Amino acid sequence: MSMREDKEFQEFRDLMKRPDHFEDGFNMSTVLMGLFVGLIMAPASVYMNLVAGLHMGSAAQWVTVLLYVEIARRAFKKLKRPEIFVLFYMCGAAMAAGGQGWLWRQFIAQSEELRKMGLLEYIPHWYAPTNPEVLANRSFFMIEWLWPLAIGALTLLLGRIDNFGLGYLLYRLTADVEELPFPMAPVGAAGMTALADASEDKETWRYRVFAMGAAIGIAFGALYIGLPAITGAIFAEPIRLIPIPFVDLTGYTQNTLQATPVMISFDLGLVVTGMVMPFMAVIGSLFGVLFTMFFNPTLYNQGILNGWEPGLSAIETVRSNIFDFYFSFNLGLMIAVALIGFLHMGSKFKAKRREMDEMGRTKVDWSKLFNPPEGRGDIPIWLGLVIYIVSTLLYIWIAWSLVNRFSGPLTHGAFPLWLLIFYGFVYTPIMSYIAARMEGIVGRQFTLPFVREATFILSGYKGAAIWFAPIPMHNHATQVEQFREMELTGTKFTSLMKAEALTYPLMIIGTLIFAQFIWNMGPVPSEMFPYANEFWELNAYNQGLIWTSTMPDAGISPFQEAFRPEYLGAGLGLAMALYGVLAHFNLPVFLVYGMVRGLDQSLPHAIIPTVLGAVIGRFGCRKWFGDKWPQYRIVFAAGFGAGLGLATMFALGFVFMSKSANLLPI
Repeated sequence: MSMREDKEFQEFRDLMKRPDHFEDGFNMSTVLMGLFVGLIMAPASVYMNLVAGLHMGSAAQWVTVLLYVEIARRAFKKLKRPEIFVLFYMCGAAMAAGGQGWLWRQFIAQSEELRKMGLLEYIPHWYAPTNPEVLANRSFFMIEWLWPLAIGALTLLLGRIDNFGLGYLLYRLTADVEELPFPMAPVGAAGMTALADASEDKETWRYRVFAMGAAIGIAFGALYIGLPAITGAIFAEPIRLIPIPFVDLTGYTQNTLQATPVMISFDLGLVVTGMVMPFMAVIGSLFGVLFTMFFNPTLYNQGILNGWEPGLSAIETVRSNIFDFYFSFNLGLMIAVALIGFLHMGSKFKAKRREMDEMGRTKVDWSKLFNPPEGRGDIPIWLGLVIYIVSTLLYIWIAWSLVNRFSGPLTHGAFPLWLLIFYGFVYTPIMSYIAARMEGIVGRQFTLPFVREATFILSGYKGAAIWFAPIPMHNHATQVEQFREMELTGTKFTSLMKAEALTYPLMIIGTLIFAQFIWNMGPVPSEMFPYANEFWELNAYNQGLIWTSTMPDAGISPFQEAFRPEYLGAGLGLAMALYGVLAHFNLPVFLVYGMVRGLDQSLPHAIIPTVLGAVIGRFGCRKWFGDKWPQYRIVFAAGFGAGLGLATMFALGFVFMSKSANLLPI
């Protein structure tokens, strides 16, 4: 009997066919470009984030691959899709490792906000040393840092190996057996294919648009990051033509907008981000910010935001409001976002499932699980299962040992072993499978918020070490998506194993060296790193409120004071009511997400320029470029990020040389 074909499903499944043959994408060229990313782009990304809160993200991958393409063209070599995929993968891994994590650890060990909460004495020595004399040396190459470095290297290794465990098993199940379409995978694979085709001596619109974005990014980066960095290395005070990271206007508006942080940013990158983001999501966030600006004075006059007083800065206002109201209110918003996402994706999931049933797709051919396509470089299913079991057991053993045997002071009780087993062998596979199927059918993942935190609190454990331990709670849906992209580009899976073998030592050694160099330049955070100086203590405060929930002290913890169930219910109820109203009028779901995002007291310095970018993109650029604008804006944004990264790399090289000269012994 013939079955009805779902055109959309078939369109995504057949957008890119599985290749007939697969090739190895790992060679000496990709090794050299991987070293370029790990030794140049990654430290530049860390520096950009510390100074201005900017993330290069995929821009680093773009600029590296395009540089690779240009070199290949001049060598009269045509690149293959597997080579480009492996390079993309290596770039992503190197950028994710960064090195900022080590700088964050030394900051946490001496955070003033955590000191006020009484948390510093509970930070375990295997996470970071808390001795002020050790931290004053600003050096990771001390015996006191040996434990943190060793544990960090081990857990990173387990994480990389685990990609070929449960992530690989879920890929085989969802892509090979169930034949899910993975609608977003062909998009990434097609981009790599276009780059491979462009390696021939042909000019494409991507290069022109990318170059335009890169030129603007270089010009802005030279003024925004380059000028302050270079002048700061030469003179006593840096020259800043553009304020970093924002201008605080709270002191001018405090009489009208009580308990409301008001600031403005001149970061052009936020404008570019607004051009790329869904328009309705940005407009929704603007509505949320405007609502909050009028909502906060009402809460202040009602005596709810009673910790605020005139004269507080924007960041101090945010910190006070979080403790008085928004800590619990935001938890309600988080739960609402998860519920809204589940309802929205659940309806699409059921519709797709029905269509697949009609096509006969749900008839599972389990033989495909044990007979992968020939030449793809698959590993045996039993090996993937062994990798998953062994890596999870090691995670459990490490976490239990660190928390219960090698940690700081505890008053009573220990973290239960059964809960760690539950995380690794029940929660992780179930949630990863659900997220992978969501990704495979509707192109979006689903996660449950606050599960980790809630289980820690309810476990009966007393202490803070569990918050720093490597807990076996993972979502492997992203890795499943990467396996699908790798298949569509005709890349052998063995290429990924070789790439992992190279990027792992690069991430361990390179990130540590550059983290050390940046820390040698000066305390982190400090005036040298404006963004970190403004926001890191606030981030530590937000995390510290959660961590105090398991403190062994008999008194009332800051968490107990900040957690108010009625405020949580208010956030949940308001967000769900907004969703109900907007859904009734059939308004875009992105508008709902944007509104909920704005209601969490999002700082207006980021929202306002993002809205400006969205308006320019929607009513200016779309009119000028027509239907091609959705394609142009992605490449333009990547070019802008790459140009900004190049300007930062130049400034960072100058700063490094200057500081190296200053640090040399006479």
